[in-house]
Amino acid sequence: MDSSIVISTPPHVKSKRTTKSIMLDVIIALLPAAICGIIFFGVDAFILEITAVLGAVATEFVYFFIEKGGFAKKCKNAGAVCKLWWKQFDYTSIVSGLILALIVPPAVAWYEILIGAIFAIAIVKMVFGGTGKNLVNPACMGRIFIFISFASVGTWIAPNFDAINASEITTGATYLSGALLKGNGDAMSLVDLLLGSGLAGCIGETCKIALLVGYVYLCVRKVIKWWQPLLYVVLSAFLSVCLAAIPEDGVSAGFDIALFPAFALSGGLMFGAIFMATDYVTSPKGVYGQLVYYICLAVLTSLLRYLTGIEVVSFVILIMNLFVPLIDKYIVRKPFGYKREKKVKEGK
Repeated sequence: MDSSIVISTPPHVKSKRTTKSIMLDVIIALLPAAICGIIFFGVDAFILEITAVLGAVATEFVYFFIEKGGFAKKCKNAGAVCKLWWKQFDYTSIVSGLILALIVPPAVAWYEILIGAIFAIAIVKMVFGGTGKNLVNPACMGRIFIFISFASVGTWIAPNFDAINASEITTGATYLSGALLKGNGDAMSLVDLLLGSGLAGCIGETCKIALLVGYVYLCVRKVIKWWQPLLYVVLSAFLSVCLAAIPEDGVSAGFDIALFPAFALSGGLMFGAIFMATDYVTSPKGVYGQLVYYICLAVLTSLLRYLTGIEVVSFVILIMNLFVPLIDKYIVRKPFGYKREKKVKEGK
C-alpha cells in the first residue's frame, strides 16, 4: 500500500483552511489583548506571556520527541524526529500557552505559569493523543491547575496608571466580586469597563476593546460564528441582572437593567466566550448542540457567579467540556449533504 495515501473518516471536504491557518488567525486575534496586557501591566505581563508560550511549545516538542523514539538508539533518529515534529507543528501549543498567560493575573510568578503550561500541554493535551483529541480546553485546565496550586492567582492588581485613584481599587478581588455583586452599578463607568482602565483583573481580560477587535477578526475570517460568544455573554449578563434582583435579608434591590453592561464586561466572561468556549475540539459539532452548550454555559456562569461571588468562567467551561460528548451523542446533527425529502401530496 502506498504510504503517501492518507485515509481519513468521511466526509472528505477539500478546503484551503488547515488547522495551522486557523490557529494563526486565533494568534492574530489574541495579539491586541496580549499587547494591551503588556501596556497595562508592564514587563511582568510580557514575561508571563513569553514563558507560557515557550513552555507550551517546548513541552509539546519534548513529549513528541520521546514518544517518537528520539532518544532511542543513542538519539540516532533525533534529526528525523525533529523534522517530523516541525512538519506537524500546527501552532495549537502557541495558542494554548498565550491564552493561559492572558487568563491569569500579573501577580503570578514565571515558574507558576511555566508549571501550568507544562501541565496543560503534557497532561491535558498530549496524553490524550495530541491536537483534536483532548477532552477539555488545555488553557482552561491549566488555569484551574494554577488556581488550585498557587495563591497568587487570587491576587488581583489594577493597571498602573497615574490617573487611577488607588483607593477605589481592590487588590484582593475583582470588580465583579466587589461592588458589582452588591448592586452598585455606578462603581465603574462603561468607558472604564471597555478600556480596562483601573479595572483589576487578568492580563488579557481587562481591555474589552482589544477583545472586541479579536472577536470581529475571527468572525470576518469565519473562524467562529458571530452568534456563539454573543449568546453566551448576553444571556449570562441578563440572567445575572435577574439574580441581582433577588431580595437579600428581606430587602430587594429590584430589577436594574443598568447593571447589564457591568455584568457583561466584567471578569473573564467576554474573553472566555470568544477564545475558550468556541474551541472546535471541546465544543459541540451540530448547531442545535451548540445552542444547548452556550445556553448551559450562560446559566451556569450567572448562577455560580451569584452564589460564589468570584469569577467562574474557566470552571464553567471545563464542566461543559465534559458534557460535550453527551450533547453530540443525543443531539445528532444532520449528515453531511443531507436534504429533506419533499412530501408529495396524494393525488398528485
